Amino acid sequence: MARPSKLTDVQWETIGKRLLAGEAAAALAREFGVSKAAISVRFSKRNENIKIVANQIVDTERALSKLNVSEQMAARSLADDLKAISEHLAGAARYSAATSHRLASMAHVESEKIDDTDPTSQESVKALQGVALLTKMANTSSEIGINLLRANKEQVDGMNRGDDEAPAGLEHFYGDSAV
Repeated sequence: MARPSKLTDVQWETIGKRLLAGEAAAALAREFGVSKAAISVRFSKRNENIKIVANQIVDTERALSKLNVSEQMAARSLADDLKAISEHLAGAARYSAATSHRLASMAHVESEKIDDTDPTSQESVKALQGVALLTKMANTSSEIGINLLRANKEQVDGMNRGDDEAPAGLEHFYGDSAV
């Protein structure tokens, strides 16, 4: 287990902001009484990611400014639609996961009606049919969440590889050229 930090979260946040502003890690390490390595470990990847995102925002704003006003409005509207779709899909995934969990619980309750000593009895067969049906429904309802997780993983993997493509599957909402 790691040793507790000598600095508070607020102090670490201050260091991070000052690093982004261009101050030297060595000077900050002396000022706050920590090693330069501790600062590097905590902030090197995080600050790199912040700078990458900041550059992406600047690039996006430049590209947007090259469009006429109606095209800018259309681009912002499309971006809003894509964010709304993403939020609705996340909601659908939450509901499908909850539904799947409930159906699996119901299948478990139904399985307790099966007589282990006589699983072919009429009552046991009826319970087995219920378990099969509920399990199939639970698996089907979980597919939305599983597919969204898969798509999200593919998107993150693509971003890590440096792919600039839109998330797979969104082009059918607006056509290939719109995304």
